[in-house]
Amino acid sequence: MTVQVPQPVMEVLDRAIIDGSALQLTGQLDRKLYVETNKVLEAAGGKWNRKAKAHIFDGEALDAIEPILLTGEYARTKQDFGQFDSPEEVVGLVIQLARIEPGMSVLEPSAGIGNIAIAAERAGGKVVAVEIDTKRFSVLNADPKLEAIHANFLEWSDHARFDRVVMNPPFARQADVHHVNHAHRFLKSGGLLVAIMSASVMFRDNGLTREFRAFVERQGGTIERLPDHSFKASGTAVHTCIVAIPALTPTAHAI
Repeated sequence: MTVQVPQPVMEVLDRAIIDGSALQLTGQLDRKLYVETNKVLEAAGGKWNRKAKAHIFDGEALDAIEPILLTGEYARTKQDFGQFDSPEEVVGLVIQLARIEPGMSVLEPSAGIGNIAIAAERAGGKVVAVEIDTKRFSVLNADPKLEAIHANFLEWSDHARFDRVVMNPPFARQADVHHVNHAHRFLKSGGLLVAIMSASVMFRDNGLTREFRAFVERQGGTIERLPDHSFKASGTAVHTCIVAIPALTPTAHAI
């Protein structure tokens, strides 16, 4: 059974200072909020250490807390929040929002097994799909309609530009923000990026997410939360949103 984490507790966890196995809460918390936060930390494996003035975890504190920020729940803290294959309904939303027209050039970064890439090709796109994992790449490469590239997307610096970028990047440790920032640089003028991201990008208050939200707003983009359990078919309760960002304008700069 999973337990929902109240939004105020999520915000407290997001502000916490994490150093290796130690997590230190910041700011003044009233007793009720502290008790609720401590309950979540203990459930995640953290134990209060008076001398350290922090909750101490057996392993990396971030590995325990990040899944909570991604799901809003504290019963699945051992799950790996890397790449999840995109369920059919989520793929449909991405393709619908991307408005892919026949002949458009389309990039899917960190494509996994290509669920979005295949749908983009069926919509008429000429698709390039990049994937770092050898096994997933072998699935991509078996489809002759896709141009599959075996590479770490964050280190990929091809000079090609695309009409559309469609993506469902890894979420762990805010990797989705880094992937989307990098992917946006591959858009042609007039192009559009559509990405599935962790819903935590809508509320986290660190510099990376604040800058990202400002960038989306500056570009005239949108961030919309997807229904809970949108990724249930992929075996996760991760909370997600769908982000659409037009190509850079002459006065804007990617972050």
